[in-house]
Amino acid sequence: MRSLLTDMLLQHLSARTGGPLHRRLYDCIRLAILDGGIRAGSRLPPTRDLAKELALSRNTVSAAYEQLLAEGYIFTRAGSGTFVTNHMPDGAMAPVNEQQPVCERPAGEEFSARGANLLARSGASPHQWGAFMPGVPDVSGFPHGLWRRIHSRLIRRIKPDYLTYSRMGGSPELQQALVDYLRVARSVNCSAQQIIITEGTHQAVDLLAKMLCNPGDRAWIEEPSYWGMRNVLTINGVDVQPVPVDDQGLNPPDTAVAASPRLICVTPSHQYPTGAVMSLQRRKRLLALAQEHNAWVIEDDYDSEFRFSGNPIPALQSLAPQAPVIYIGTFSKTLYPGLRISYMVLPPALAQEMRVAHAELYRGGHWITQLALAQFIAEGHYASHIRRMRLLYGKRRAVLSRLILQHLGADALRDDSNAGLHLVMSLPDDVDDVKLSQAAGRQGVYVRPLSTYYLGPSRKKGLLLGYACVDEERIESAFMTLLGCMGQPAPVAPPR
Repeated sequence: MRSLLTDMLLQHLSARTGGPLHRRLYDCIRLAILDGGIRAGSRLPPTRDLAKELALSRNTVSAAYEQLLAEGYIFTRAGSGTFVTNHMPDGAMAPVNEQQPVCERPAGEEFSARGANLLARSGASPHQWGAFMPGVPDVSGFPHGLWRRIHSRLIRRIKPDYLTYSRMGGSPELQQALVDYLRVARSVNCSAQQIIITEGTHQAVDLLAKMLCNPGDRAWIEEPSYWGMRNVLTINGVDVQPVPVDDQGLNPPDTAVAASPRLICVTPSHQYPTGAVMSLQRRKRLLALAQEHNAWVIEDDYDSEFRFSGNPIPALQSLAPQAPVIYIGTFSKTLYPGLRISYMVLPPALAQEMRVAHAELYRGGHWITQLALAQFIAEGHYASHIRRMRLLYGKRRAVLSRLILQHLGADALRDDSNAGLHLVMSLPDDVDDVKLSQAAGRQGVYVRPLSTYYLGPSRKKGLLLGYACVDEERIESAFMTLLGCMGQPAPVAPPR
């Protein structure tokens, strides 16, 4: 069996003609050393083995090796073999006169109008951990040892079916575990056949946009709203229409003057990013509008598990039988984002065809991880983890809220929902929250500007401060750094 090195050398040799064969082989090996294809310190095959794999004479390979040795590219070690040197000879990095095709087409011209629009509105941050990154849980609190034991137990007796493509919208075991969990935790009534496991919420929304919308169809989204939702819709040709949010959640427009939407996208239990909770009256109105317009409501229930006071808020999906609601949940906030497991609860009329579409478009897998998660839920570890993290996040939210009230006053604490993984700190209209977030980022404090969550011109200024992934001891020092970026004087320590 040929080695990867042999395959690479054969490809380079086939592109070279003219000159002695040993010289061409020397050039190929030398260039591979210089461009990192053959790493410094790595062992080269014996001349006999390489000659056999390349179908060359041993003398040809030996001649190439001797030239490389003479010039200092390789060295021999008695009893061990031939190795690439760690120190290139003088002049080794001189440019080689290679005739390579040059692509001069500007990269920007290669993208579609939708692609260029996506890049212009991109919101993903290069920083996904630390004070005060919103939407990130404390991943260090995950019970990795327990998870590893469950995973190892499954691997020892895994079935071949679990090592191939998903064809049923995900693991049946995880689908059933979710049925049992959602019925108790979120009052969601469904069967396992209505659930599709997706790789994150973005994939779920992408599937819905492709299967339920034609290009140009309208979607009502919250204003302000999560950038990821609107970007996925936009890249699929959906006409995104922002609808203002007030203290009762999304406030639908007068249907007499508004164009009919195909999708209505909401976060009713904890509006993102403002934290508003949709009132029961508003929820009923939204369902009636969906029926009237033959629209589907996408309910993004991204962090409802973390409510620190008051009664749990039932899912919108649970308010009426056969409600035109597609419920989306995720484990990114409750466990850790890198798990990449979310799920949809679909109305029965859509479920079977959506399973087929999911298999066609995404070829889902990761069944072993899904099986481990199913056992994690069924054995009660998931509920225990949520209770433990709810207590932890509640304490951290209280610390951050106290600091804002103490140093900036009650007007600065805009989010009073007492839920979720972040809160919103208001800013005066004359403060540029984008520049302020950039200045804080240069100091190692990562916040998001509220104004960037709006699509329309009427934008409120503020900062999203995530507290879930910050230790209580770090919250105060990070907040003082943020105050410094705002031009606030540092507090004077009381005398001892």
